[in-house]
Order: sequence, then C-alpha cells, then structure tokens
Amino acid sequence: MIEQGPLLERLLAGDFICAVSDEAAFRHLQDETIREQIDDYLRPLNRRLATNTDGTVYFLSWLRLDEAAREQLSRQLGDTVGSLMPMLEWLQLVQEALGRDGLAAPGDVLKPADFSSRCEDHQGLRERLERLASDPFFGSQSDQLDAQLKQVFKRLKEHGYLQQPHADRQYYVVTGKIDYLIDLVRFIRDEENLPIEDQAPTQQSLL
Repeated sequence: MIEQGPLLERLLAGDFICAVSDEAAFRHLQDETIREQIDDYLRPLNRRLATNTDGTVYFLSWLRLDEAAREQLSRQLGDTVGSLMPMLEWLQLVQEALGRDGLAAPGDVLKPADFSSRCEDHQGLRERLERLASDPFFGSQSDQLDAQLKQVFKRLKEHGYLQQPHADRQYYVVTGKIDYLIDLVRFIRDEENLPIEDQAPTQQSLL
C-alpha cells in the first residue's frame, strides 16, 4: 500500500477525487482491485471508500456508525448544512445569469467576467449576487461587484467545488464535489425530511 500512500492521505484529509480535481487519481480509483486494497487498509480505521450516485467523485465514508463516528458525522453535517443554502442559491444564480438549462456539472467552465457583464446589465441579478457574496459562507465585505465575485469564486475554490487550472487566467472548472453536494441535498430532503423546502422554496426547481 506504500504506492497508495499519498492518495490515502488526501482521502483521509477529506479530499474529493474526481476527473477534474485529479484525473490520474480518479482513473486509479476506477480500478476495482485498487479500491479493494484501499478498503482493506481503511477497515481498521472504520472508514471506506465511497462514491456518489453517478460515480463522478470519490471520498471517504464511515464503515460503521458507532458513537464516535456519529458524533464526528454530526459535526461534519452541521458544517455542510450551513453551506447548503448559499450553495443552492449560487447554483440557481449560475443557471439564471448564464442562461443555462441545467445545473452546473463537473467539467463546466465558469468565468467571473461572464457573471460581471450579466449582473451589470441586470439589477435583479446584481442584488442577488450582493446578498449571496455577503453571506457568512462567502464572507465578502465589499460593495464592489468585481471584489464580490472574486470572493465568491475564491471560497468555491477553497471548498473544492471549483478548480482554477491556471493561477494567472480567470476561469474555473466545476469539480465532481458539486455532484456530491446535490446528492446530499436530495438525501436530506427525501430521507431526513429536513425543512429545506420551507427555508428556500425557490431552490426546489433545481432538484
């Protein structure tokens, strides 16, 4: 398992591996033998390799939900739930600002300049972006459009939803973590019956 060490470290640190974030590692994990080796290593740690419904992203999950695992999972879910509403609003803003029919998907290219030009020409979109950027999840304190967009894209990159292939070029690529987020929202809505609908009725068309 020595050759899998760097990949295991990333997974144990909470990384999400997809074709956008790391194409070589993603292809590696599509090998059933390698997945079994990783699971064998993770079993004593009460962890296992998991993937989303469409198999577009890999991450670690708990093997058995004992008390310690439940406590940590509860904390992780609490942190994630805090980001759900701003992330859902962002997904809807992407659809409307860029005139897309569907949700942002892994591999989609997003450019802050496209958002800037659309928001400058549409007061409603401009106001929604301002509210979104000032949400604690994004944390912008600026009243300037370009600075707000910069902060939003920075936070999306920090949380692994976007990747910036070139630091000196202002475009970003959506990663497979966005599929994980959408699956999580659907799970919470359908299985846990949490009141996501009541908090954000405008987001239901997304799901």
